[in-house]
Amino acid sequence: MPVSLKELDKALKILLKPEQFRDYCPNGLQVEGKQNIYKIISGVTASMALIEAAIEERADFIFVHHGYFWKGENPTITGLKKARLEALIQNNISLCAYHLPLDAHPKLGNNAQLAEILGFVKQTILDDDEGHPIIFLGKLTTPMSFDDLSLHIECKLNRKPFTIKGKSSTIKTIAWCSGGAQGLIGRAVEAQVDAYVTGEVSEQTVHIARESGLHFFSAGHHATERYGVQAVGSYLSNNFDIFHKYIDIDNPA
Repeated sequence: MPVSLKELDKALKILLKPEQFRDYCPNGLQVEGKQNIYKIISGVTASMALIEAAIEERADFIFVHHGYFWKGENPTITGLKKARLEALIQNNISLCAYHLPLDAHPKLGNNAQLAEILGFVKQTILDDDEGHPIIFLGKLTTPMSFDDLSLHIECKLNRKPFTIKGKSSTIKTIAWCSGGAQGLIGRAVEAQVDAYVTGEVSEQTVHIARESGLHFFSAGHHATERYGVQAVGSYLSNNFDIFHKYIDIDNPA
């Protein structure tokens, strides 16, 4: 049996609480398609490749972490944006995107799911500079050396991380935040953990890690944010008894 678009949209708002976040994009339904949903496709980013895969799957609803209409971008519907929106509208497919709320969810979010994949035990959550609870703080289930943790991350995420070696001989405590959270490394330094794991790296990140003695791991923006959309897709499938499929559009960044 299908679920109505209205009911699905309401369930996601209750689950992910977008009203609690000051985000860089609209969270929730971004493109409205057919009103009865039989099949959900989830993916990290609403690229044309994901849309084309959803069309091939005859999907009714796409759920992503990175959608459209970001602050500061050109608001005109031209070029690549026009082509993507046109494909969604012509095929009557809804697009739903959740950014920071998906990072922060304590069980289904990117950071919670990344902890499960990597074997991190969450103990508390730190706020970012805007007061959003998205930096997770905890410990490794099994303390590791720098080299062992680097190899562990590579094996679990299928991507070799960029690393800066810190001072401690054994990594016991850790902070992590998926995606482009390299700018939050200062919060990890303040928390006095042994290591910080995120998706990306910037020029200044290297200096902060070196000078503070913090072990740093840049494990990939895409690689660290594959799991929240899958968890939410499975949640919707189980609660509404509808089909869900995750499609991974590989991205080395």
